Amino acid sequence: MSETATEAPTVDPELSAARKAARKKWLRRLVIALAIVAIGWVAWYLLVARNYVSTDNAYVNAQMAQVTPLVAGSAVEVLVKDTQQVKAGDVLVRLDQANAKIAVAQAEADLAAASRKFFQTVATNSALTAQIDGSSAGLVQAQARLRTAQAEFETARIDLQRREAVAASGAISGEELTRARKAYATACAALDAARGGISEVASARRVAQGQLAANDALVRGSSVDTDPAVRAAKARLDAALLDLERTEIRAPVSGVVSRLQVQVGQRLNPGQTVMTIVPLEKLYVDANFKESQLGRVRVGMHVELTSDLYGGDVVYRGKVTGLAGGTGSSMAVIPAQNATGNWIKTVQRLPVRIELDPAELGKHPLRVGLSMEVEIDVSGDYPR
Repeated sequence: MSETATEAPTVDPELSAARKAARKKWLRRLVIALAIVAIGWVAWYLLVARNYVSTDNAYVNAQMAQVTPLVAGSAVEVLVKDTQQVKAGDVLVRLDQANAKIAVAQAEADLAAASRKFFQTVATNSALTAQIDGSSAGLVQAQARLRTAQAEFETARIDLQRREAVAASGAISGEELTRARKAYATACAALDAARGGISEVASARRVAQGQLAANDALVRGSSVDTDPAVRAAKARLDAALLDLERTEIRAPVSGVVSRLQVQVGQRLNPGQTVMTIVPLEKLYVDANFKESQLGRVRVGMHVELTSDLYGGDVVYRGKVTGLAGGTGSSMAVIPAQNATGNWIKTVQRLPVRIELDPAELGKHPLRVGLSMEVEIDVSGDYPR
């Protein structure tokens, strides 16, 4: 072997022991630090984190109002546009009012005719009452004429009997007998006429009484305001006025106009959606929590929310108002079908309805569909 070959380096035992001691010291420090972190995390979880459940699968929603006409007509004026703020009762669209105004005029005429007919019936009652009273007087007169006719008949009969009794002896002339017979016949006719007069007056009285009863049944206990025919005419007038009022389509709620679908001149039918109004003061959040997070969630619990629109600087405060009756997948139009051999269990999510504070919404408005981060405080003692 060559004398120039490199000799193996020698290691100082004292230096090696010092390095090992330093390595052990740092390892102990690392273990202690990890233990402190673990203890801190466990303490944080037990004292804080376990009292909250959170999700970022949450979106702003609202009970949006569908604006539809209640009467048919052509749009003559559209007073709003998309994204415009409106208040409840504002006129949104005006329809052609020509037919509605004609219907109102016809209903007013029908009401006037019904009122006039009621007063006419009342007047007819008065006339029939007077007619009945007059027929009573006429009956008295007819009875008096009958008694007179009966007396004249008896006189003529007796006079004729006397003359016929002495006619054979020639005590009276034939001409005188003829006059007696003629007077008797005239008295008989007058008696029959008097009897017929009583029957005629009595019949007219019964007819007037029947007409009075029929008319009285129409107006008895009624006034012009409570008469059925007048009330029916008033109802038709109210309906016509309501249809005229409905030619102005008004906002049912306050909010923002969205999805405007009407133009001037367009023919609209009842029930046809012409726009949607989003009530920004009544927004809520649907937060889709995992089923494993909902064991302690109760209605009434306090919630803190942040929106991607404003970031973490704006915190909304709300409360849980309800849990959905089924998961999102079960409520889908086409529910998931897991009856297959390759089924894999997936964690389901259940929508939780959260009510927002209107005052906070007024300061920091939101819009339907915006993303939210939700954190529910489950530390409170709420009944199941």
